[in-house]
Amino acid sequence: MYITVAGNGKEVKKGLTLPELIELEQVEMPDYVTISVNDVFIDADKRADTVLKDGDTVEFLYFMGGGC
Repeated sequence: MYITVAGNGKEVKKGLTLPELIELEQVEMPDYVTISVNDVFIDADKRADTVLKDGDTVEFLYFMGGGC
């Protein structure tokens, strides 16, 4: 199946879960990343149950504080 990850299209196995994608993409600090699938934020406790579908768009977002 074909999905888009961070703006890049890629071919992945059918039935890929978010934890598998996190490992495949070697996401840094996976416990601190926010994930959206098709512009919907996925709760951390629902990641393991989220199975990606053909045509999905996945984004990994890191929120950082800061400022003066």
